[in-house]
Amino acid sequence: MSKKSSSLLIKIISIVFLVSILIITYFPILVIALTSFSTDKFGLSMSGFTFEWYQKMWTSRSLMNAITYTLEVSIISTIISVVFGVISAIGINGLSRKNKKRFIMLNNVPILNADIVTAAFLLVIFQLVSMLIGRNILGTTTTIIAHVLFSTPYVILSVLPKLSELNDSLYDAALDLGCSPKFALQKVIIPNIKSGIISGALLAFTMSIDDFIITYFVTGKRQNFSTWLYGSLKTLRNGLWNQACAYNTLLIVLTIIIVIGYQFIVIKKKERSHK
Repeated sequence: MSKKSSSLLIKIISIVFLVSILIITYFPILVIALTSFSTDKFGLSMSGFTFEWYQKMWTSRSLMNAITYTLEVSIISTIISVVFGVISAIGINGLSRKNKKRFIMLNNVPILNADIVTAAFLLVIFQLVSMLIGRNILGTTTTIIAHVLFSTPYVILSVLPKLSELNDSLYDAALDLGCSPKFALQKVIIPNIKSGIISGALLAFTMSIDDFIITYFVTGKRQNFSTWLYGSLKTLRNGLWNQACAYNTLLIVLTIIIVIGYQFIVIKKKERSHK
C-alpha cells in the first residue's frame, strides 16, 4: 500500500469514527426532542407533530415545582460555589509550589470520587446532625450545601490556570500605587481571571442542574427535576413523559444558545484586540 493510499485510509477511518461518536452522543438528544413534539401520549412513537406538551408543561404543577426547585438550588449553589472557589483558588495560587500541588491534589479528590460515595457520606453527616439537634434537617439547605461541596472544586480548577497566567507584580503594583487589598482584588485580579470565573460558574451550574445521585440522598420532601423524573417513572403516562422531554429540549436549546453566544463574544473580543 502506497503512502498516499495509507494516508487516505487513515482519514476515512478517522471521519467514520468521528461521525459514529457524534451519532452515539447526539442520538438520545434527538430522540428526546422528537418525543417532545410527538402526539403519542406514551412517548413511544412519532405518530404526529404537536406543540401541546410545551403548553401543558407550564400548567403541570408537579413538573413546574420540580423545575423551579432545580433552578433555585442550582442558582444559589452556583453563586456560593463561585465565591468559595475564587477565594480558594487565590489562596492556593499564593502558596509555595510544593503546597500548591498538595492542595490541587486534595481538590481533585471530590471530582474523582464516585457520586454514590459522596452522597452516602453526606447523608451520614446530615443524619448525625439531625440526631444531635433532634429534628430532620434534610431539605433545601442540605441540598444546597451538597451541591456547593461538589461544585466548588470545578470552579477552583477553572480559575487556577488564569491565576497562573497572571503577572504577580500587578497586584503588588496596585498596592504600591495606593490601592487597598480589597480594591486591588476587585480592579486587578478579578477582571483578569473573569473568563475562568465564567467557565467555573457554567460548570458548577451544569453539575448542579444535572445532579441526581447526591440530590436523591440529601433532599427532603421537595424534588428537583431528576429526582422527580425518577420518582414519577411509573406514572409518566398521558403526556407527562412528553412534557418532561419538552423541558429537556428547551434546556438543550438554551444551552446551545449560551455556548454559541459566548463563543461569538470571545471571537469579537479577539478581533477587537487585533485591531
